[in-house]
Amino acid sequence: MNRTFYKMQGAGNDYIYFDCLEAPLPTPQKLAVQLSDRHFSIGGDGIVLILPSRIADCRMRMFNADGSEGKMCGNAVRCIAKYLYDVKGIKNRFLTIETKAGVKTVAVRTKRHTGEAYAFTVDMGKPAFRPSRIPAEFDGEQVIAHPLMVNGETYAVTCLSMGNPHCVVFGDDPAALDLGTLGPAFEQHPAFPARVNTEFVQVTGENALKVRVYERGSGETLACGTGACAAAVAAVLNGYAAEGAPIKVELVGGTLEVVYTGETVFLTGPAEIAFRGEVEI
Repeated sequence: MNRTFYKMQGAGNDYIYFDCLEAPLPTPQKLAVQLSDRHFSIGGDGIVLILPSRIADCRMRMFNADGSEGKMCGNAVRCIAKYLYDVKGIKNRFLTIETKAGVKTVAVRTKRHTGEAYAFTVDMGKPAFRPSRIPAEFDGEQVIAHPLMVNGETYAVTCLSMGNPHCVVFGDDPAALDLGTLGPAFEQHPAFPARVNTEFVQVTGENALKVRVYERGSGETLACGTGACAAAVAAVLNGYAAEGAPIKVELVGGTLEVVYTGETVFLTGPAEIAFRGEVEI
C-alpha cells in the first residue's frame, strides 16, 4: 500500500511525518530504519506518527533513525503544530500535543498577510535534575560540572532530562570536535543506562551559545529542540546565562530561542514543510 508522508524540518532537524489520525502505520520501528536512509530511501533523522488523542489535539510518537523510540522532540512538536494549523486547518492560537513526556502546549505565530504558521513557542515543561530521573549513574541531587572520564579524558558534565536524557559539556568551539568518535563514547557511556543525548557547547556571548548535538539513536543532527533547552538550562545552572532571559542557541541547522524561568522551559523556533510525497509500505 502507498502512504502519504510529509517531510518537515525545524532548524534542519528533519523527520518523515505520517498522518495516522485515521489509519495506523504498521511496524514503525522497522520503517524508521528503512525510510531514514539518506541514500536509499527518503532520508531523515527518523519518523514521526501523528495519532489521535483523548486529551490533546493529537498524540505524537517519534522513532529515531535506528528504530528506537524517543519520548520527546521539541523540533518535531513544532512541526506537528505546523501540520495541524496549515494542513489540517486547526486554526487555534494554542495547540496541544500529547507526547510520552506529557502534553505540550504550543503557541502559534502566523504571517500577517498569508496567515501561514511560521514560528512556534513550546512549553517544554520543568527539567528533571535528580540522577535517577535522567537516568544517570551519579550521586547527589544534581549533576552540575561533574567530572566524567570519556575516552581517557576528563570532562565537566551537567546532566538533566527534558523528557529525554541530556549531558551538556562546555568548552571551546564545538566545530573542531570529532563527534564521530566522541559522540558515541558519550552516548554509550556506562554512566547513562538508557544512553544519552550530548550537547557540546561554547558560550559565545551574553545569553548566547553555540551548540553541536549528538543524539542517541540518530547520531549528529543539525538541531535538537530538547538539546537546545538542555544547553540553555545548563548554562543558567553554571552561571553562563541568566534565568528568565531569552538565550540564543546557535545550532548547525539554525538558531532557536530558549527561556528557562526556573520552573519551566520555553522553546521558540521555526518549522517548515520541505515536501509531500508517497511511499510504498
